[in-house]
Amino acid sequence: MTRMVMCRKYQQEMEGLAFPPFNGAKGQTIFETVSKQAWQEWLKHQTMLINENHLNVMQAETHVFLDEQREKFFSNADYERPKGWTPEKK
Repeated sequence: MTRMVMCRKYQQEMEGLAFPPFNGAKGQTIFETVSKQAWQEWLKHQTMLINENHLNVMQAETHVFLDEQREKFFSNADYERPKGWTPEKK
């Protein structure tokens, strides 16, 4: 059985994640408000940001930056895109 959520990125009911992506309040909020599709898109985008900007995920500054970008991404705000980024054609 599929768990449905009102996805804040797409503003529609969509299939949700099977479990919170990480512990704590942030993970629970994502679990309750982000669709499986939107989360997968974020993971791909996050990987591009890490690689393009040569980020070190062991540094606290990286986590702050990625947290900010993740919130912007899911809120459809102006989030950072890697150089040369173009949206995927569907």
